[in-house]
Amino acid sequence: MEEEYAELFSDEVRSALQDALKDMKNNVDVYVFIDSADENCQYCAVTKKFMEFIASAAPKDSNGDSLLKIHVIDRSNEEDKRLFKEFKVDRIPTVAFYKGYIRWTGAPLGEEIRALVETIVRLSQGESGLSTETIEAIRNKLNGEVKIETVVTPSCPYCPYAALMAHMVAFEACKAGKCNVLSDVIEAYENQDIAEKYQVMSVPTIAINGSVEFIGVPYEENFINSILEKQKGEESKE
Repeated sequence: MEEEYAELFSDEVRSALQDALKDMKNNVDVYVFIDSADENCQYCAVTKKFMEFIASAAPKDSNGDSLLKIHVIDRSNEEDKRLFKEFKVDRIPTVAFYKGYIRWTGAPLGEEIRALVETIVRLSQGESGLSTETIEAIRNKLNGEVKIETVVTPSCPYCPYAALMAHMVAFEACKAGKCNVLSDVIEAYENQDIAEKYQVMSVPTIAINGSVEFIGVPYEENFINSILEKQKGEESKE
């Protein structure tokens, strides 16, 4: 596994990460859920190592510390099991932000690195990049519970756009003081049972509250409209 992903830790990748992360403004906390005692977790070690590598490439604060704060949560440590429950994480590896409302279930490698880095930058800047209309809809109309599952693969060049859009909806919900949207980007090969559940034939496949709504990257307007229609607890309200 180490040799297979050796190119991830090259000087070229570090330089690209430094350039991509240079616009970070504020600290971002990221929680990396692993189990160092689980020999079946093929991607736990490389996920932890790569997240630490990203942190080393991020800008520094006034104390010389990285603006990207890595918290490794190891299920083999008894005291860490509390955070697994708090973040509602049951699969490893998981990379999570905002108490798990923004997460990757599975290693965010390959093309997903682009979505990961852009998510970090936008969280750091406090700007989602969503349209004013979408942000207003999230603030004023999105009051029910929503779980967005975006099924991706590392080689899919379009998946990062879908992943980023879903994550930013969850971000705006939290900014509005609700945190009622959970955006979960799921790596299909590592979580084949979920891919099979949704009969995924091509990616990205996006399910909203357990129902497949989009195959491919949706238009932002269609995406938010579908989320509003599918939200739980608001179906009977006008």
